[in-house]
Amino acid sequence: MKYHRYSKGITLIELLVVILIIGILAGIAVPIYTQYMVRARRADAKTVLEQVRAAQEMWRAENGTYAVDAGGNTAETILQNTMGVPASPIGGPLGDYAWAFTVKTGATFTAQATPVSGRQATDGWLAIDHLGAKTAQFGPAFPDPHSRWSR
Repeated sequence: MKYHRYSKGITLIELLVVILIIGILAGIAVPIYTQYMVRARRADAKTVLEQVRAAQEMWRAENGTYAVDAGGNTAETILQNTMGVPASPIGGPLGDYAWAFTVKTGATFTAQATPVSGRQATDGWLAIDHLGAKTAQFGPAFPDPHSRWSR
């Protein structure tokens, strides 16, 4: 009588090889995805800062000066109510930043987004001023291609 051995499954070695391959792929993909998400949240912050600058320029065109803190209203509140600029948003990608609008006089202003969440904290702040100068905490200033504003 001849004994036939049929393979009806996978061996432990085959299973370990598959797990090893999945682990290697995950080890490569997770850091890449994390950096992609940091850049995406940074792009959202840059968009809001550009909106703030545009709103301030519209305010200046209509009123002769930039929106200043007056009558219990902050410049942020004025811009939110009149131009639709988001106030310090809670939750979502914009909730990863603390927003600061500094208007020292009606002739100058600075808007800054500072990361506050753990997932964005290493990215550093971004700022824009009345001249359109874009600065970042880390790296060179815009328009340098290595600036955080360029990436």
